Amino acid sequence: CTYLKILVILLQLMLDRGIIRQASTGTFYLLPLGQRALQKLINIVDKEMQRIGAQKLLLPLLTSGELWKTTGLFIIDLTHEEAITELIASSPQLSHRSLPLRLYQVTSKFRDEMKPRSGLLRGKEFLMKDLYTFDTTPQAAEETYNAVCNAYDNIFRRIGVGYVKVMGDSGMIGGSLSHEYHYPVNVGEDQLLICQECNYGANTEVYGNSEECPQCKQPHMGHCSGIEFCLKVGHTFLLGTKYSTPLGASYMKADGKPSPVQMGCYGIGLTRTLAAAVESLSLTEELRWPLAFAPFSVCIIPPKDGSKESSVSHLSEHLYESLHSSTSFDDDVLIDDRGQWTIGKRLFEAKKTGYPFIVVVGKKATEVEPLFEVYDLLQNKQLDLCYSSLVEYLINRCTYHET
Repeated sequence: CTYLKILVILLQLMLDRGIIRQASTGTFYLLPLGQRALQKLINIVDKEMQRIGAQKLLLPLLTSGELWKTTGLFIIDLTHEEAITELIASSPQLSHRSLPLRLYQVTSKFRDEMKPRSGLLRGKEFLMKDLYTFDTTPQAAEETYNAVCNAYDNIFRRIGVGYVKVMGDSGMIGGSLSHEYHYPVNVGEDQLLICQECNYGANTEVYGNSEECPQCKQPHMGHCSGIEFCLKVGHTFLLGTKYSTPLGASYMKADGKPSPVQMGCYGIGLTRTLAAAVESLSLTEELRWPLAFAPFSVCIIPPKDGSKESSVSHLSEHLYESLHSSTSFDDDVLIDDRGQWTIGKRLFEAKKTGYPFIVVVGKKATEVEPLFEVYDLLQNKQLDLCYSSLVEYLINRCTYHET
């Protein structure tokens, strides 16, 4: 009951603040602020995929009936193992020199959610990044698996919200090895077992309710929960030849003989990662965004039109131009120019929307040495800074963008 109440509050906040709008049961419009946040998350994923040599493509949403009959899955793909394997199978004379091959896409997925709820966390449609890898041998495939898992670790570290990586259940996707990525918040639906000695973790679907850790054999497995959905926050699978053998995806070995490619598949539910991260940070009446993908990092609030402080309104534009020209804040600064509203009302609105840094150009900016009121929402503190200290503070707080 508490779980549902918290998620209803989050959904209402995202609706009220113009992040999403409901289209029908289980489906949502992603409005401009939500789209900006999502694109930032996609940019993080793209960068980490590029670092491991993955190439981006787009697969058809509808799969030939012959393919799904071969593997027993679906026509409208939840994932695209059949489609990508057929693409590889149809490639002429795939050589061992062409491997490893790593291909990914960002596209909408669908599932028959019987009771869609909680906005982007449990809807009928969601955006997903799915990666498929092809290698020559099981050993090479395992090396690729480890490289992708490292890339996933980097993605979730850059998001900046604490996460847990655990052994997962391969389920209907199959394969010999699987890991899941969770946000360990107390309103999750998945039960995880975490060893307090060696930090080994597993979903209870894998090891049930055993209290003994299979890695260090110590009885220190404790429970925590994570956001639950089809692919959790992220899910990785080492598939072997489960799909390549029945669908005929092979390569020519150095000796000229054909051999099935060794596969892996790896997913991150992007819209659900966005919602789960926001849920884990937000307050009861205010959204909180990870700095990595807040719609805007900085919101500047100028004086009200016609007020005593309006004589320093130009400081707002000056600050905007200075930050906007910095590589740390390119296209990432917003001025709330609704000058008919008081500063207090706009500050209230900015806090509810959750912009990480809110800068007020108010009464203190009229002093001989102007001071700016800075609200750092992620650290829950308020500072009065001069212009140079303000710019330095904001840039230092956002240097993670360059890592």
